[in-house]
Amino acid sequence: MTKLLLVGCGKMGGALLAGWLDNGMPAGNIVVADPAGAPGRMENGVLCIADAGGLPGGFVPDVVVLAVKPQMMDKAAPAYAGFAGQAVFLSIAAGKTIGYYQKMFGPKVAVVRAMPNTPAAARRGMTVMVANSAVTSEQRRLCCSLLSAVGEVAQVEDEALIDAVTAVSGSGPAYVFLLAETLAQAGVEAGLPADLAQRLARVTVAGSGALLAREDADAAQLRRDVTSPQGTTAAALDVLMGEGGFTPLLSRAVAAAAKRSRELAG
Repeated sequence: MTKLLLVGCGKMGGALLAGWLDNGMPAGNIVVADPAGAPGRMENGVLCIADAGGLPGGFVPDVVVLAVKPQMMDKAAPAYAGFAGQAVFLSIAAGKTIGYYQKMFGPKVAVVRAMPNTPAAARRGMTVMVANSAVTSEQRRLCCSLLSAVGEVAQVEDEALIDAVTAVSGSGPAYVFLLAETLAQAGVEAGLPADLAQRLARVTVAGSGALLAREDADAAQLRRDVTSPQGTTAAALDVLMGEGGFTPLLSRAVAAAAKRSRELAG
């Protein structure tokens, strides 16, 4: 049976852990290393330790999932260098490249770098992963399976694409939340009570996402389907899709996020 070591159990690490357990992985096969957690058995039966010093004797993981915050990685990850050559390291830390881990653990270490997003907490996440040449096909399959516990997974072969992935899906939920926020504010400015405007925006955004996930048609077709010629939606889209509107604005936003991702990986 696969043995997992989860280093860091914050929001994303916790979402992954819950997904693994719900998918039938035995709690006894998982160890969580989290200095913020209480040492001992968690309510779900998983052993929690403060750091590598608390690992049970003889415990050798197949996968070490690095889920601590990027700024904590320099301090947290080196303690697990002894598993290089035995386990595959699956990192979900933004901005930490494969090369970063190869410098830390050695050039032949097996590393999978993944970029998940926050809808993983609702099991509707989108994760993109890239593996180095030391990762075996079985390790790649295993990492894909682990990430699939919280949503869909795609794979790329070019690590440079992770910057664009970060800008689109990693940061993307914030764009959608901003849409709901500004749509509600626009409703208030149009005369709606604030609580009603917030409810309309929230349910409309959530429902539209659910429809997009259910339908085979792409987003452009669904947009056309709801837009009557010379109707109210068409009038709004003339503004949103016009010069300086939503389309070029979002393109600039994604470009800015991708640029910042490259800088952070630096």
